[in-house]
Amino acid sequence: MDILIRQATHDEYGDLGEITAQAYLHDGLLGFDDSGWYVGELRDVAKRAAAAEVLVAARDDTLLGGVTFVPSAGPMTDIAGPGEAEIRMLAVAPAARGQGVGEALVRACVERARATEGCVRVVLSTQRAMHAAHRIYERLGFLRTPERDWNPLPDRPDITLVAYELTL
Repeated sequence: MDILIRQATHDEYGDLGEITAQAYLHDGLLGFDDSGWYVGELRDVAKRAAAAEVLVAARDDTLLGGVTFVPSAGPMTDIAGPGEAEIRMLAVAPAARGQGVGEALVRACVERARATEGCVRVVLSTQRAMHAAHRIYERLGFLRTPERDWNPLPDRPDITLVAYELTL
């Protein structure tokens, strides 16, 4: 596989932010976001990079996608607790889908978690409609953990993110 996974560079933040936003918009995953605030969060790679590790998948200097790896609880975690790393904002450019990019990014996060002292588990939240991502997680051994499902928008009870975890 000719996909290189590496840490994002500052000059890639804008492009990666756009890939991330467009991946979510392309799949119709932001219908719950009437204010547009989450699109801004998806585009704000610099904010994520200041608090976590932002990885990119690249081929021949072309960005194919990215992910945020949070090695321990902090400002970028949603559901991670002590001893848990979290995967956030996995996105693959529409033109690069079906090429193993998403799986390579998730594998890189799992490898980083295994190398993180005291980390015993990797967790993540995903939308119910993200079926391709669910297949990746399940193929890599992640298990659904319904007891960790949560709602990021309390005023919208119809929005529930589903949780997965992988014990290392």
